[in-house]
Amino acid sequence: MVMQVRAAHTRQALVVAAAEVFADEGYVRASLPLICKRAGVSTGALHFHFASKDALAREVEGAAVDVAEKLVQRCRASTALESMVDATSALVLAMASDPVVRAGFRLSGDPSRKGGAELFQWWHGAVRELVTRARDAGELAQDVSPEDAAAVIMAATVGFETLAGWDEKWLSAERAERFWAFVLPRLAASPELIPDGASPGAGEGPP
Repeated sequence: MVMQVRAAHTRQALVVAAAEVFADEGYVRASLPLICKRAGVSTGALHFHFASKDALAREVEGAAVDVAEKLVQRCRASTALESMVDATSALVLAMASDPVVRAGFRLSGDPSRKGGAELFQWWHGAVRELVTRARDAGELAQDVSPEDAAAVIMAATVGFETLAGWDEKWLSAERAERFWAFVLPRLAASPELIPDGASPGAGEGPP
């Protein structure tokens, strides 16, 4: 039992350390020795749990999906549009504070990996589900398709993470609020459906 607990702790330490390294360095530049050093374990211990760097990356991406899914589940609001605003904002803040989520997005968008993009695929599905709910509930403007709305939201979310590599301020509640203040008037069927804090003029100030 003690050995099982120790093995679980070692595995978790490796996942967290790998997430930190993947988030900072990207997949190609991340090395297994650096991950081991960050986790405080031997290379042998790493290979006991993960056969390769790719296997470790898949584990990190899967952990990121789990965290993101729980975030979205906690953001269920009275309307689908409000749920979308809350979920997107929560995810942007999680990218800033949780290396697992940040690494998941960076790994998903890494062209050097084959068969990745698990987090991208999950988030795109979650966004499509919410905008479809909004359409069915009459919350979307008549000339807005769920596909177009999902594409804009998906591109913006991924863009926030990419731009944060240049300036961490992109991953902030203010950025998310200003994005929605700009986009929601185009998406919403009526002004009454725009949540507080996401109305035109919210978050005004220098970029």
